[in-house]
Amino acid sequence: MTEQMSVPKFTKADRISGMALSQIVQLSEAANRRRAAGHDVLSFATGEPDFPTPPHICEAAIIAMKKGDTRYTPTAGTPALRDAIARHAHGDHGPENVIVSTGAKQVIANAFAATLNPGDEVIIPAPYWSTYVDTVQLFEGAPVIVNCDASQGFKISPAQLENAITPRTRWVMLNSPSNPTGAVYSSDELAALETVLLRHPHVWLLSDEIYEHICYVPFASCATAMLGLSDRLLVVNGVSKAHSMTGWRIGWGVGSPALIEAMTTVQGQITSGASSISQAAALAALEMASDHVDTRRATFRARRDIVIDRLNAVDGITCPEPDGAFYVFPSCAALISANTSLSDDADFCRHALETEGLVLVPGRAFGMPGHFRMSFAYGETDLLNGLDRLNDAALAAK
Repeated sequence: MTEQMSVPKFTKADRISGMALSQIVQLSEAANRRRAAGHDVLSFATGEPDFPTPPHICEAAIIAMKKGDTRYTPTAGTPALRDAIARHAHGDHGPENVIVSTGAKQVIANAFAATLNPGDEVIIPAPYWSTYVDTVQLFEGAPVIVNCDASQGFKISPAQLENAITPRTRWVMLNSPSNPTGAVYSSDELAALETVLLRHPHVWLLSDEIYEHICYVPFASCATAMLGLSDRLLVVNGVSKAHSMTGWRIGWGVGSPALIEAMTTVQGQITSGASSISQAAALAALEMASDHVDTRRATFRARRDIVIDRLNAVDGITCPEPDGAFYVFPSCAALISANTSLSDDADFCRHALETEGLVLVPGRAFGMPGHFRMSFAYGETDLLNGLDRLNDAALAAK
């Protein structure tokens, strides 16, 4: 009898053993499956503008293809795009301060891959975008979560920051405007945090400013509000949100030349340069007419106002007004406590999906249970429909 060879069992690397697709992606894919199966599903889970990429940006990509600009680019990005980013970024920068990557996610991953040693700590205010924590852990860092609830505007205080810093702290992460809350740090608030960080020269700051142009109050960049940190600051930005270019996959980081060089080394071994065609389109987004940004911001603001009014009229739900981005982060804690059929925020989101076909993201995905995130990057008709469904889901839970 021929002895059968056993097939080795697949095992994950330790570094990803606790990781999975984000709950946001899981919910979006689950909604697509339900929709494909014929269910009536309305999803507000993803942060993707419903507007198309402006025609002149698409045309720039077509021209680049026709010109034959379809080859490898320099790893850190095309000289033209790096120069444009440096000129448009807040602060005084040159192209040597810029790396172009395949989305803002890769910028963050490059930074942590280039700088974190096992056990290095990264301070992350909660609520946070879930990718932050997973990326820190992927590169063997230790996330230090600081809870910043609605009573403090979902923003970290100087005292909290001071208390969280240790000799092992390598980075602090800020996200303004914030995903998932829409919170925006003012210049004065950033200056107060800078005062703390100036006492700790071993700590660097990563500022995710991808929603800069979707801001309903004056925007303050860390690059200009925290000038004393210019040598240990990385600002992350890109074209995905402001220019409706999520699928083009272009983000960038602006930081010290030494940091950018280290990040470029990492990128060179993972993806090399970003898509040449996408970089040509991003260059057009920065250098050509951008009236669409103001028009779309006004539309998002009008949608925000509708959503806030309707949510706060739902019994058991309270929702603060976001100052930026296109998300609301309401509390459903009172609704849960008043309904024995609901155990937590994830249970409420499950209930909304099963009874109303409505997809929301539970607050625990962002490190703050008792809330849920709803994107208003959708048309008004869908938003009103969804808000009706949410109200019905809340009533049905009683």
